[in-house]
Amino acid sequence: MELLRSNLSRVRIPEPTNRIYKEECCISFDTPKSEGGLFVDMNSFLAFGKDFVHWNYEKTGNPVYLHIKETQKLVSEDRPSKKPTLLAIGVEGGFDNNDPVYEQSYEIVVLPDYITLPFPSVELPEKVRLAVDAIIMSVGVEKKEQVAAWTADTKIISKHAMELKQLDNGVIVPPSGWKCEKCDKTDNLWLNLTDGSILCGRRNWDGSGGNDHAVNHFNVTKYPLAVKLGTITADLEAAAQMLLFYDEDASVIDPLLAQHLQHFGIDFSSLQKTEMTTAERELDQNTNFDWNRIQESGQEVEPLFGPGYTGLVNLGNSCYLAATMQVVFSTRGFCSRYYLDQSLKVGFDTAPADPTVDLNTQLTKLAHGLLSGKYSIPATKKDDGDVSQTTLTAKQEGIPPRMFKSVIAAKHPEFSTMRQQDALEFFLHLIDQVERNNSGNPNFDPSRSFKFGIEERLQCSSGKVAYNKRYDYILSLNIPLHKATNKKELEEFQKLKAEKNARGEELSSNEIVRPRVPLMDCLDCFSAPEELHDFYSTALNAKTTAIKTAGLTSFPDYLVLHMRKFVLEAGWVPKKLDVYIDVPDTIDISNMRSKGLQPGEELLPDSAAEDDVLNANEDIVGQLVSMGFQYLHCQKAAISTSNAGVEEAMNWLLNHMNDPDIDEPIGKAQKSAPFIDPSKVDTLISFGFDEEVARKALQASGGDIEKATDWIFNPPSGITNMDTTPSSSGTEVDAALPDGQGRYRLIGLVSHIGTSTHCGHYVAHIYKDGRWVIFNDDKVGVSKNPPIDMGYLYFFERIDG
Repeated sequence: MELLRSNLSRVRIPEPTNRIYKEECCISFDTPKSEGGLFVDMNSFLAFGKDFVHWNYEKTGNPVYLHIKETQKLVSEDRPSKKPTLLAIGVEGGFDNNDPVYEQSYEIVVLPDYITLPFPSVELPEKVRLAVDAIIMSVGVEKKEQVAAWTADTKIISKHAMELKQLDNGVIVPPSGWKCEKCDKTDNLWLNLTDGSILCGRRNWDGSGGNDHAVNHFNVTKYPLAVKLGTITADLEAAAQMLLFYDEDASVIDPLLAQHLQHFGIDFSSLQKTEMTTAERELDQNTNFDWNRIQESGQEVEPLFGPGYTGLVNLGNSCYLAATMQVVFSTRGFCSRYYLDQSLKVGFDTAPADPTVDLNTQLTKLAHGLLSGKYSIPATKKDDGDVSQTTLTAKQEGIPPRMFKSVIAAKHPEFSTMRQQDALEFFLHLIDQVERNNSGNPNFDPSRSFKFGIEERLQCSSGKVAYNKRYDYILSLNIPLHKATNKKELEEFQKLKAEKNARGEELSSNEIVRPRVPLMDCLDCFSAPEELHDFYSTALNAKTTAIKTAGLTSFPDYLVLHMRKFVLEAGWVPKKLDVYIDVPDTIDISNMRSKGLQPGEELLPDSAAEDDVLNANEDIVGQLVSMGFQYLHCQKAAISTSNAGVEEAMNWLLNHMNDPDIDEPIGKAQKSAPFIDPSKVDTLISFGFDEEVARKALQASGGDIEKATDWIFNPPSGITNMDTTPSSSGTEVDAALPDGQGRYRLIGLVSHIGTSTHCGHYVAHIYKDGRWVIFNDDKVGVSKNPPIDMGYLYFFERIDG
């Protein structure tokens, strides 16, 4: 006790603003349930496992810790199993509400001799008692950041409900016996509140649901609100189950539902609920989600344990993160940087005072958690009637990447939510953050193993050429459906589909035929010649047609191929291509290497000499003046956007009308160097573009990031060279990047199930130890039938020698 009293100065009573960690070690995945429990530093309020607490003592000198230990209690097996009523995890009414029950125990530990003192105890100093009580009563940072109640978004009142126009067409809807007006569907029916039509709902990604007749009806009529029949009861339970198929496209509230139903003769008080509401169906689909059927055709999967076979716990729609990180840590660069070449001790010693907010530390923690095998062991359960006896199960618990997710999402607001995200966007964000984190020592930067150069060659009708260069980490490929190898089967399928539709019959899942497109045809599309119309040639001083081709200036250690399965149809409606990609085990892309400027080729001249000033295009200026803008302002807008066009100049005008120098005469400095927002330049650089390219794009787009991105990929007329200098030799410019032969072997893929990248489910498959392994969140096992043809992201490793 005297030792504790002598160290009271190192004990703090936490304040409301303090971040308290008490559920997970900050440098490992140890928890209070682990064998040694968890030690909470009573000065910094960081938590450490039993093997790491002395590291913190050596680094900080803080000797007093609250030791928290949780022991599983015996619970009756006949405890009723509650069906979840909330789409949530870790909250009352949510999933996993039948988890084991644990009993907490506490004691005070003083290092370095691990002297223990019981808690609670009246003999403890008051300061210690108050500090411990505050820690126990507080909500840990882990739970706060998890946002455990990730329930579906709160329903909003529809903007159409209050002024909804209903047709006086004499439609009277009977209280039962409904049927879709377009097919024989008698369930999943929706009543349109404008014209009283009854149509079936959307087809789900797994083939269940309706035939899309309700949404097709909206696309034709634009009648916005519909209510699901069979979900309405006397208490208007369905008031929050409206579905708007256009600008809201979500469940919304109709405060006038009773009135709108009465228009069609519906007495809601007599209706009985026969169908699941939208929220209930969403819950039912989550509860009944069968990952074996989706990804492994219902086959039994043999579980795997040991180093490199550790699963990641789903934190709530975090499968995009889990699938991506499993593949990333199977690459040599990330494995070496954060596991083989960096121990947890080194990572902790070099971390700032709070290692929970340090990306390097959390990547090291995650790497050791995934690759060491420490946490890849069969889970245990207590035997019936004897809490002291345990039995191994055929699954592992996995590790929760909470701290890593918190750090990597700190500079990206979307990834900090519990919503589903695009695995591609996450991968690019991860690579960007890792590159920035290792900027001081690029030789240790594992993101470089994915980086490569892309060179575009433009040749106009004059025969002269221009070369544009950019860097990227993924190769995004269009899917040429016209290259499908099973066209005969597709034609027969379309005939069968038309016949069944005419008879009002549904296709069975085994009758559906999808296009099969070879991956090499997708790669050929990337480098195939493309015509650019209205290209302004500085050699001809006129618009003409140019031919654009693209190639790679270097072949990275790891090539990531992104399949553009999500496309935009007319009206900017997103659609997922229902297609299979035939992917071989190895590919050779040697023919895709860019040759750079060749002997005898002549570069297109710059649009203006280096010392010349850029003059405003009078056509652009004239059109803007005709709209009522001042002539001087119009000149500045045209110059500031490099004469890219009227729309770009107008956007610049609207954004700069209140500039203090808008009325000042045009000087040479402004003509040559308009102001560019540095933060927007940094944003484009984070996308993988060069700074000079980013500046030119922002200048040409009036500072609009989205348009600047489009400008980079589709340079407007008059812009020929986006780089500071045209490349004459790709190998010279990209000498610092990894390079080698163009032969690659497939090592992993991230596949996606769902109608968009922001919903559904992501799963990783990785080729390890001579076999394919499936990583589905915390489930890891031998893959008997890997869905190679269903990949969204493909990871290839370069073969040298």
